[in-house]
Amino acid sequence: MSETASPPLVLVLCTGNSCRSQMAEALLRRAAGDSLRVASAGSKPSGHVHPLAIRAMAEIGLDLSGSTSKSLEEFLDQDVDTVITVCGNADQACPMFPGQMRRYHWPFDDPAHAEGDEEARMAVFRRVRDEIDRVFSAYGFGRRDGGLGP
Repeated sequence: MSETASPPLVLVLCTGNSCRSQMAEALLRRAAGDSLRVASAGSKPSGHVHPLAIRAMAEIGLDLSGSTSKSLEEFLDQDVDTVITVCGNADQACPMFPGQMRRYHWPFDDPAHAEGDEEARMAVFRRVRDEIDRVFSAYGFGRRDGGLGP
């Protein structure tokens, strides 16, 4: 990559862009470092980031408090290298983006649908966060180390 070229953009998509894609964005950004630009969006953005997602990520040192829920339409004119969908609805609604080279579908349970008291729901957010962390950190380290293409 030349000094003037920006790193490839990876876009993580889900329906609401309030939980899973927000967590995946932060975890992938941490793992990939400067080797990737990472963003997330939703096919039907909720307009907020779920407070329990913010809390779950704060527990592992990642701050989502300033994050916003965005529409995938904001990225339709951008050169997106890789699209990763984390829910079935987003996978079905996902358009092709200019320059898109890769597309992956890695579904995770939606913690926003967890039931019970706050601690029971928080346990689901932690479980999903940790599942996303395993997958996206491995992917991010692989991309950073050059094991998964440019």
